[in-house]
Amino acid sequence: MYHIARRGIALAVAATAATATMAVAAGTGPPQATADDGVEAADQSFYQPPDPLPEGEPGDVIRHEEMSIGFDTPWSADAHRVMYLSTDTHGEAMAVTGAVLTPTGPWFGLGDRPVVGLAPGTHGMGDDCAPSRRIDDGTTYELPFIQALLERGYGVAVTDYQNLGTPDDHTYTIRQAQGNATLDVIRAAQRLPEAGLPDAGPVATVGYSQGGGASAAAGELASTYAPELDLRGSYAGAPPADLAEVARFLDGSHAAGLVGYAVLGFNEAYPELEIMELLNEKGRELAEEVRQECVEETVPKHAFTRSEDLTEDGRPISDFLDEEPYRTRVLENQLGTIKPEVPTLVLHSRADDIVPYEQGRQMARDWCDLGASVRFRTLTSATHVGAVPEASTKAAMWLEERFSGMPHIGNCGTF
Repeated sequence: MYHIARRGIALAVAATAATATMAVAAGTGPPQATADDGVEAADQSFYQPPDPLPEGEPGDVIRHEEMSIGFDTPWSADAHRVMYLSTDTHGEAMAVTGAVLTPTGPWFGLGDRPVVGLAPGTHGMGDDCAPSRRIDDGTTYELPFIQALLERGYGVAVTDYQNLGTPDDHTYTIRQAQGNATLDVIRAAQRLPEAGLPDAGPVATVGYSQGGGASAAAGELASTYAPELDLRGSYAGAPPADLAEVARFLDGSHAAGLVGYAVLGFNEAYPELEIMELLNEKGRELAEEVRQECVEETVPKHAFTRSEDLTEDGRPISDFLDEEPYRTRVLENQLGTIKPEVPTLVLHSRADDIVPYEQGRQMARDWCDLGASVRFRTLTSATHVGAVPEASTKAAMWLEERFSGMPHIGNCGTF
């Protein structure tokens, strides 16, 4: 059942992703599971890391348990919730959770069954927003792409990122923590015997939006952080490569609430900056609100908020990001400064209304200047959310090429 024509995969991804993205675009978010759905919520104790953390290497599994997949699919899969060791932006050990999904059918492709490390897009800051929880209850908008990957026969390893599901604030858009967590969930999938996945087979990283930035970071870091992985490529869709520019673009927009996520993420990753001291009472109230929210609540609730109304001195957040000591930390999180040693695919809509088009194109150009093998494509679909079906289709086709051993044809110098 895994012999699927490329056009068939493209149409399946486009059709299912369109349904999910229309719901998100409408501001409704995915359907919420109820007790009648027969979906059992994960025991909160699973998401509480042991203290102290066990000794081990990045990617080692701390604990795991079987989990349900809260959606109907003809592509049966076994699923495990995992907690694994990873490394934060300061090089310190951290515990991260995620999900590992394995198709129950045989793999008919060449060589070992591949494992795809899926870096999720923005889900929110509240613990209930963690992708592994939302796979369990069927409310993650990543399901269409996950379904397409399972249909093709790939193992899928999904990270929750640092502190999403687990205690403390999620380090939203922090480059190294996200890239490490994405690479380490692949390692965890390979080291989990119950998953039945090859321990040294071909792998790839994929992601869109926040996930595009995380997958891009994984591609940059892999050769030094996880050199043993047989990484065949990294796909980055609509990556937020320059966080200061993204903050300027979002401030006062329909997606202004995402700036609040970034403030909390930077405050968690770099407490010495004392970022919360820049906020006035209204700003601190908004931060406390978004700390508990998922994205489908944050976007409509805080639409068109201007950060100048949230700071003590009345300046927008982006002004601070151009000054020290904040500027140095922003530059540390810029993508495009390290050459990926694997083929890369970068996709971005010219009409993206959340992450500006130039973010993806400039990152791809910077990689080209470093000598990387890059394929960049401009998506024709309008808006950030609206471009997901087209991006998913192109990414699925590209993954087939990588895992079938086809040569990678880049297009540096043409965009």
